[in-house]
Amino acid sequence: MDSNRLSAFVDENWERSILPSLSDFIKIPCLSPHFDADWESSGHIEAAVDHITRWCREQGPEGLELEVVRLPGRTPLIFMEVRGEGDGTVLLYGHLDKQPEMVGWDEDKGPWKPVLQDDKLYGRGGGDDGYAVYTSLLAIRALQEQGLSHPRCVILIEACEESGSYDLPHYIDALQERIGTPGLIVCIDSGAGNYEQWWCTSSLRGMAFGKLSVEILKQGVHSGDAGGIVPSSFRIARSLLSRLEDEATGAILPAAFSVEIPDQHRAFASACAEVLGAGVAGKYPFVDGAHATGEDPTELVLDRTWRSSLSVTGANGFPAVEKAGNVLRPITELALSLRLPPSVDAVAATDALTALLERDPPYGAKVRFEAQPPGQGWALPTLPDWLAASIDKGSRTFFERPPCFVGEGGSIPFMGLLSEKYPAAHFLVTGVLGPGSNAHGPNEFLHIPAAKRLTCGVATVLADFPR
Repeated sequence: MDSNRLSAFVDENWERSILPSLSDFIKIPCLSPHFDADWESSGHIEAAVDHITRWCREQGPEGLELEVVRLPGRTPLIFMEVRGEGDGTVLLYGHLDKQPEMVGWDEDKGPWKPVLQDDKLYGRGGGDDGYAVYTSLLAIRALQEQGLSHPRCVILIEACEESGSYDLPHYIDALQERIGTPGLIVCIDSGAGNYEQWWCTSSLRGMAFGKLSVEILKQGVHSGDAGGIVPSSFRIARSLLSRLEDEATGAILPAAFSVEIPDQHRAFASACAEVLGAGVAGKYPFVDGAHATGEDPTELVLDRTWRSSLSVTGANGFPAVEKAGNVLRPITELALSLRLPPSVDAVAATDALTALLERDPPYGAKVRFEAQPPGQGWALPTLPDWLAASIDKGSRTFFERPPCFVGEGGSIPFMGLLSEKYPAAHFLVTGVLGPGSNAHGPNEFLHIPAAKRLTCGVATVLADFPR
């Protein structure tokens, strides 16, 4: 492989072809089904599928076969295959559905407004995870351009990831014979600690989530009349959360939601903390005077990757502050997201969470926890020597620094599913969602130079895959 030629080819194609197409993709509000119940009639997911498949057919590698597979009542899936040399198969994964808009975008930016600024492409879905399909196909093309061989590659682009990938298992089963048995699974939907080296994901947390509903009255009543006699639905909800979380520290209390952290992953966390130092917490946009939950960078990495944490991500039953009267509200609904250690059984944890919140409701209130399908966590198996050496080579060649392995606090449900489906497969989970990229939030961006280098790194691994 001529690394300079590879890098130049990737750079030219990113600038000429990918960035214009990815910018147009950002304009499509293709919300995941969880956030757009009428996704079929709105047509945005279909528009994204059409846009991406058009680019793939025009700019994809030689020998590309593409089909949009549709199972009744489910989001579509883009299935692609590029035949290669040898008997092995590499499965590459990405998704095209997006998170909601969120508020707080800079005045000159917006979720559906692509903005190129300072080597970054701003807009919803560019970094999470629109670039994955472009990266996968360009990596294969870059090898073909030099006449280099590559393995058979299968590329799956789903449209349900941000809703928990609940459609994906049905497609995996339906396409089992066409997929084959992958020897390597490459997931380009993860994060990075910085933009100067290649970051590979060593673990992903699972997730139990749903809606907690606390109802105490049939209708709202005057707070002066009822306060002191009728308990606040919010106070009841708060007391239920205290069964789960220590509100002073954020620690999750029940043993069902914790595990012993493996030595290998403690070592990964320590190495990451040594590289990033204060940047482990410094990347977050704290208000003036605020700080993280702790000071030890290694422990903060482990808190983010191998320990449970609770977030209240939404609420119903509250009027806007400007319109709030002196009314004791009848109901409080909270959207709860409980991140789980990678090896915790997410189904069992969801059952335990439901039982914990619903048992013995205070004051006889009507308490319900409506759980969503959980996301299973994942931990990286031991890398084979060839893959470890290839990642190291790719990072030193194109990033000019050694690679770094770190757990991610988020979830990619696909990984737990594929680990069970293909237990003999090896994994490369990677991405460029680094400091400030703010996936799911305002001002999400894709760091373009890092994405180009990652494309070269993926090409290196494909070239080194045993055949």
